[in-house]
Amino acid sequence: MMGTSWRLGKIFGIEIHIDASWFIIFILVTWTLAGQYFPSRNPNWSPPLNWSLGIIASILFFASVLAHELSHSLVAIQQGEKVRNITLFIFGGVAQIGAEPDTPRKEFLIALVGPLTSIAISIVAGMVWWLSCEISTPVASIARYLSIINGMLAFFNLIPGFPLDGGRMVRSLIWGVSKNLKLATQVASFSGKVVAFLLILWGVKQFFSGLTLNGIWMIFIGWFLYTAAVSSYRQLLFKDALREVKVEDLMITNFETVPPHITIQQLVDDYLLRHRDRGFLVVENGLVQGIICLHDVKNTPRERWSTTTIKEIMIPKDQLEKVSPGDDASMALEKLSAKNIHQVPVVQENRVKGLLRRNDIINYLQLHTEGVVKPS
Repeated sequence: MMGTSWRLGKIFGIEIHIDASWFIIFILVTWTLAGQYFPSRNPNWSPPLNWSLGIIASILFFASVLAHELSHSLVAIQQGEKVRNITLFIFGGVAQIGAEPDTPRKEFLIALVGPLTSIAISIVAGMVWWLSCEISTPVASIARYLSIINGMLAFFNLIPGFPLDGGRMVRSLIWGVSKNLKLATQVASFSGKVVAFLLILWGVKQFFSGLTLNGIWMIFIGWFLYTAAVSSYRQLLFKDALREVKVEDLMITNFETVPPHITIQQLVDDYLLRHRDRGFLVVENGLVQGIICLHDVKNTPRERWSTTTIKEIMIPKDQLEKVSPGDDASMALEKLSAKNIHQVPVVQENRVKGLLRRNDIINYLQLHTEGVVKPS
């Protein structure tokens, strides 16, 4: 669901991104507030005032969503986890934590703090609502909305369906009692699919009851939760399948390299069109200088291909993601997925020993699923 995104800046050292899909929900929320919510409560207000309050309330609502995700991130960091970024998108926000928590206690604490933050915001907004009722009706109206919507956000996230916060808390409790992460994830994922199915049914009911927009929205949320629940369990199965597999078992040692001085056009004609690889290590005098990938070519205007050299657009060696031959393949797959890259050099003692491609890992997983191969 998430695609193009932009970096807004950093908060507490955590990068904040905004996905292109976020603008859709921002417009819908603003339109609903300005066109329905505020006019229904204050019929005498002018359209400019309603739209101004709608925009302000929408911004504050998404600031609340960001605070919710920041709380997850800060507790994760405090628990020793790495946080890559927070992205606001059409379904709210998501904190990209480097890896799944390695203990039930960590997962419970990281999951719990989000709903607690939303409850705290709801209480504070409720107090502002109460204090401002006789002073400023516009302020009171915005505070009332923020109090209600954050209370609903907390309640929704506490639903025991994975990957919602409530589902993660359920998984952590089952994990803590059973000592079996796979079983805990399976139960929590099933719970998440049940919740998703109920949301879809509710959405269908609303759709045929005349609440068309609400119904469509519920169906989309249910579908998103269902796919997320299925994906989360599948990722755990992948990690389990790769548990005893090392990078050296899957890397290739016979791979094509390119010199840094050739042009992009030469790269396309002589390498990309003749090989199935999406990226090539750039080597000069036997030493790795960087890596050039298909997306680097796509990001360069075609009219510059004949005059721009590989060295000018490659990812230099000091910025390369690297793995070692003895690293777990599951860790390598996480690194590839986190950076959305298709291959990484395998380095040992500053020497390139091979190249690990995402497709090689996926092919292994497919063969493992079909029972063709098993971890040694």
